[in-house]
Amino acid sequence: MNTRPAIDESTGPVSLTVGFNQDSSCFAVGLDTGFCVFNSDPCELKVSRDFNAGIGAIEMLGKANYVALVGGGKNPKYPTNKVIIWDDAKQVAAVTLDFRSTVLQARLSRSQILVALLNNVSLYAFSSPPKIVSSFETADNPSGLCCLGSKVIAFPGRTPGQVQMVGISTGNVSIIPAHGSPLKAMTLSPNGEILATASETGTLIRLFSTTNCARISELRRGVDPAAIFSLAISPSNALLAVTSDKATLHIFDLPHSSDSTTRHSSAVVISNSRSSSPYSTSDRSISSSTDPTNRQKWGILGKLPLLPRLFSDTYSFASASIAIDDDPYSSLSLNGTAKPSIPIQGIPGGKARKGVIGWLDDWTIVVVGAGRDGRWEKFVIGKGEQGRWVARMGWKRYLGG
Repeated sequence: MNTRPAIDESTGPVSLTVGFNQDSSCFAVGLDTGFCVFNSDPCELKVSRDFNAGIGAIEMLGKANYVALVGGGKNPKYPTNKVIIWDDAKQVAAVTLDFRSTVLQARLSRSQILVALLNNVSLYAFSSPPKIVSSFETADNPSGLCCLGSKVIAFPGRTPGQVQMVGISTGNVSIIPAHGSPLKAMTLSPNGEILATASETGTLIRLFSTTNCARISELRRGVDPAAIFSLAISPSNALLAVTSDKATLHIFDLPHSSDSTTRHSSAVVISNSRSSSPYSTSDRSISSSTDPTNRQKWGILGKLPLLPRLFSDTYSFASASIAIDDDPYSSLSLNGTAKPSIPIQGIPGGKARKGVIGWLDDWTIVVVGAGRDGRWEKFVIGKGEQGRWVARMGWKRYLGG
């Protein structure tokens, strides 16, 4: 029996984590050797810092010189219970926050720092030294889910499936019973008016108003369970993009959360933005679409009474395939079956984050993933005679190879 441990056949750095800045113009990558920052489009390296040690979580502050870092990998640069605010202009750690357990995620704005642990979320004023504003208990939050907006913060509640939403200026806490199973993904719209959530089941995405916590809508990704990778709302707050372990990118229309007058005016803006897309049917290489005026996948069946609700649910108007390969270095065994991919040390579960979404504008999306096979993919939304479509226009292994 061969009892020797598996040999990591990869060469070069491995990306442990990846994430976009607030306007998705750049994305940062935490490596097992340091970190780097890329332009989103075109995908070009802007900054590279070699620490000869790992970064397990990273968050940019727009295009400013401050970056939040958390150690990670088999040789962490910093203890995993610390958040380091790195001043890249001076090449020093400007601020350090210490915690009693592992830091899973940090979010930055120009005035706040939000930190997520497994069972706690803490809000700090971005000052020197940082001052704690509030701290909240949560249910188990292994993904470090938390959203930092200009007016509210959102994160899992004490009960699995619930969301806590807190007004930054008022401190008012609202509890939203979002799902019946633990949360897997959440995001705030750019204008801060809509919160989108998904659970570990991964079949439904629910939308809530941040002003009154009312449910606005429910969107169906599919019928089979899936692990949601990422949710992101377009700059115009009109579209929602979703990725999952089904290796699919879905695009949904978003209803407006305000009154009918605002909803009517918003529809006009949405229509104008779509007609201004520079992509036509002739540009399409891969696509999947439905009539934009009929988002009910099952047509006439959706109007029949007594049928299961999935027949009347709202589905995406377009979808496309994404790359989620974990290990391009895995090979075939002697009997022709694929060998298990080698877990990446320092990442929970050994699997890097995939399918992270960034909207560049209302018709251009970039999807990036971490791991040994760190990929950048560009998608565009267009409109043709058969309706709207989404297509992949290019891809790249951003770490080379």
